[in-house]
Order: sequence, then C-alpha cells, then structure tokens
Amino acid sequence: MSELTIVYDDDALIVVDKPAGLLVHRSWLAREAQEFALQKVRDQIGQWVYPVHRLDRPTSGLLLFAKSAELAEKLAVQFRERHVQKTYHAVVRGYLGDGELDYPLREELDKIADRDVSVEREAQAAVTRYTCLQQVELPVQVGKRHATSRYSLMQLHPLTGRKHQLRRHMSHLRHPIVGDSRHGDGRHNRFFREHLGIERLLLAATGLCFEHPITRQQIELKLEVPAEFTRIFSPEFSLFDTTQ
Repeated sequence: MSELTIVYDDDALIVVDKPAGLLVHRSWLAREAQEFALQKVRDQIGQWVYPVHRLDRPTSGLLLFAKSAELAEKLAVQFRERHVQKTYHAVVRGYLGDGELDYPLREELDKIADRDVSVEREAQAAVTRYTCLQQVELPVQVGKRHATSRYSLMQLHPLTGRKHQLRRHMSHLRHPIVGDSRHGDGRHNRFFREHLGIERLLLAATGLCFEHPITRQQIELKLEVPAEFTRIFSPEFSLFDTTQ
C-alpha cells in the first residue's frame, strides 16, 4: 500500500486520510493484516506517534495522531467530553430525510475477544444527527418488494461515540449503510459489488473539528466525499454505461 495522504501536520499532531480496509493498529482479531495506520505514519514521518481515536477497519477518512503521549491524552479528553465535532458521509439504502436519532446502544461485544465479558451491561446514550444530501432511484430490482432501488447520500454527525454507532443507528432506522456486512443488507451490498465494482463500506469520516492542545486554536479539517459515494447520484450515471 502506498504512503498515506497527510491532511494536517505540525510539531504536535498529524492527521491522515485512512483508506478503507486499513486497521488503525495491530489486532490479534485480524492476524492476517500486514499493514497498520499507526506503523505506516511512524515510518512515513520517522517519528513515534500515538493514536487519539480510532476508525473501524472498513471506514475511511480523517484519523488523528499525537506526537507525544501527553498530547494524545489531552486530545482524548476532548473526544471523551464530546468537544470534538465529527462529520461522516454515507450511502444508505432507501430514501431517508433529515433528523436526529436518540437511541441508546448496548456495547457490541466480540464473540472471541469479549467472551468473558458480561452482556448484562445497560445500554449507553447514543445520539446521531443526520442530513440527506441527495437521493436517487435506480431502474433495477435488488430486493424482493420493489421494482426499483432507492439510495440516499447522507451527512452524519455522531454526538456520542459508541462502537459502530453510525452503522447501528442507520440499521435501526431501516436504512442500513451500503457495504455493511454486519448490520447491512446483503442483497444491496452484493449489487454494489457485482454491478458497480464497489466492495467497500460506504462510510467515511470527512470532517473533524477540535481544539489544538497547545495553541488552543480551533482546527477544522475536511475531506472531499469519496467518488465511490457520489457516482450513482450523478445525472450522467447509467447502470448500462460500461465506460463508467
């Protein structure tokens, strides 16, 4: 894999654009993985860095590292106290409008790593604000109920930070994110994979706003929405155009 795209870099911290499929750090749950964002950043800039937050392996986008353990903890406090504004973009099944979902989530446990953890923990507060940017109806039957298939391009703002929050909240609304193998719709995932050549989870961390731990200035970072997300919403898009 090529070098990571650096979005922001100074003496205190660095932000990169993590590709979908890349783990943030080594995990025995994915022993086959050979590359990790943490090690790649260290090798790329020749300096030790410390992860401040994480993105799921299939999610792409803005990933923040600090250049000292002390600064990493200061930034992590901002995340824990919900002072960091995070923006994501996603493609979901169906037509979804604007709204806010306040739906508590129980901790999602891994069958192997968390086999000794009690599943009786209470659900924790989880709030997601969502805005519809575009909608499209394709002239193809993917599910059993409808002759056409509808999709929405969404902007998502998690106001809390629960594990798989956005994926689980969209699924709860019955508008799962395309490409989500755990909480999504396999028929639509397969359609995007086989007919559009899109195999990834269509979820990306595109915005991050936080206070610099040294200067106290507001750092606001943005990424373009990945082209895979916007392709089907283009007026020129056609399922039958093999040149796309």
